[in-house]
Amino acid sequence: MSNIDVNALECVAPRVCFVTLGCAKNEVDTAEMTKRLASAGYAVCDDAAAADVVVVNTCSFIQAATEESLEAIFEVCGLPNFVDGQAKLVVAGCMPARYGDDLSAELGEAQAFVPCSKEDDIVEVLGRVLGEAAPKGGSVDASSPWAASPASYVKISDGCDRFCAFCAIPYIRGRYHSFPLEQVRAAVAERVAAGVREITLIAQDTGRWGDDFDEPSSTAALLATLADEFPDTWFRLMYIEPQGVTDELLDVIASKPNVCTYLDVPLQHASKQVLRAMNRRGDAEKHRALVRRIRERVPGITLRTTLIAGFPGETEEDLEVLQDFLEDVEFDYVGVFPYSQEEGTKAAEMDGQIDEDVKIERAQSLRDIADAIGEAHVSARIGREMDVLVLGREEDGQLYGRAMCQAPEVDGVVYLEEGEIGDIVRVRITDTLVYEMEGDVLHG
Repeated sequence: MSNIDVNALECVAPRVCFVTLGCAKNEVDTAEMTKRLASAGYAVCDDAAAADVVVVNTCSFIQAATEESLEAIFEVCGLPNFVDGQAKLVVAGCMPARYGDDLSAELGEAQAFVPCSKEDDIVEVLGRVLGEAAPKGGSVDASSPWAASPASYVKISDGCDRFCAFCAIPYIRGRYHSFPLEQVRAAVAERVAAGVREITLIAQDTGRWGDDFDEPSSTAALLATLADEFPDTWFRLMYIEPQGVTDELLDVIASKPNVCTYLDVPLQHASKQVLRAMNRRGDAEKHRALVRRIRERVPGITLRTTLIAGFPGETEEDLEVLQDFLEDVEFDYVGVFPYSQEEGTKAAEMDGQIDEDVKIERAQSLRDIADAIGEAHVSARIGREMDVLVLGREEDGQLYGRAMCQAPEVDGVVYLEEGEIGDIVRVRITDTLVYEMEGDVLHG
């Protein structure tokens, strides 16, 4: 006679697994959906092969990201629980937002599509997908989605109004809108309560926060408020368009000890004619003046930028302008990307499209310049002392952390021999390898 409680089996919560592609904004969206589902009684798991529903949160910023998202979807569909018809597929995020009904016609494997603007409805969507299998309310025991790491992201706005010629984001995420101060503050407080020590503030256009309120505010005011209210938490800003780099913002970065002296300003190019074709402002001299102003107001600041090589109509002279600018300004970190011809964008229809191999060659020439400068900047840190947030261990057990001069996921880490995860320790840098650093923890 079996001792299995049939009623208990019937109450087992449906298991949901998320597969997340793309940028940090998608990671935040996944965590928010996870929280909603756990509160509604779903069991969120990490194993897609054991799930009743897999939600693939897609990226579609460029064609390569779309292809990666499709590969992830098809990989999920090949799992045994999908092959035997026991599991359901939900496609969320940028792909449904960008392609709409066309996507549903092409991906019959999915039971539902959830664009970015509808992700708050994920509980209702899964209820429709699972029918009677959906929980009837209540909640299951679940740890906070922010408890897994001492570092996290907080979105302060969404959408974009800039309509750069190469970019599909306004068509995916919609028009720009700031999140209210109380919403941002609550998101920060939730993460701090879960043990998070570093928060990176992100958006499509982080420097515009608050200018669309009835009573306008600013990113500087937001950053100062958060830094004062959470003095034991590091704050970092990413994705600041040049127009958002105000003196007020720089003064907050310089004056608040828990604000990382770090800025990511995506310039994209330095040639005036290329920037105008991109529907962007500035030129090499204005960019140089911006960087000088930043460094004067925040001595020792770490600077990152993003550049696009091979934009339609870019000439060898335009490339030389960008190369000269890069050599002159000496950014600490640079992201370089060959131009991607994206369906639905203005640039995709422009004359002067450049061959793929030429785009890659030009991007590599910029990458070589940036790496030579960046690696020299990193190696110059040997012997310096800096605070490091201990983040975790790699698969081989190696402990690692991050300093204020390193942004998440893109700038390398600091390897350590001791420390407790979640602590901020004082470290002397002893060695470097490309963008990685090694350090000794100082005592006393």
